Amino acid sequence: MAATFRDLVVWKKSIDLTTLVYGFTAGFPKCEMYGLALQMRSAVVSIPSNIAEGYGRGTCSEFREAVKRAEGSNCELQTQLIIARKLRFGDSEMLLAAESLSFEIGLLLEGVSADFAREIRAGGAAPRWAG
Repeated sequence: MAATFRDLVVWKKSIDLTTLVYGFTAGFPKCEMYGLALQMRSAVVSIPSNIAEGYGRGTCSEFREAVKRAEGSNCELQTQLIIARKLRFGDSEMLLAAESLSFEIGLLLEGVSADFAREIRAGGAAPRWAG
């Protein structure tokens, strides 16, 4: 069982993705700092922020909703990464790393959601790791 949100693997990887995306977008053209770069930074920061907020609220239902919001933010970021690739913005190796980590985080978030669904069907109060 995770003692705090900081113990959750998905939160830790989301923090790593956030710092990666900030570095990646720093290489964008200056005219994009208030366009796509800002959108990407907002989306990526929302992933660990939603996980932390939901965990901190202390109820299973609020954490479940926060995980769904984090999933949505991750999908938003994946779309923006595709756009950045098509526009040839930023370092291609950083882009590949961000895409890979975002995909991994998506799988982890799906797993968290699936754990909730299993626990609800089984009549349990909360997944083991949810605190």
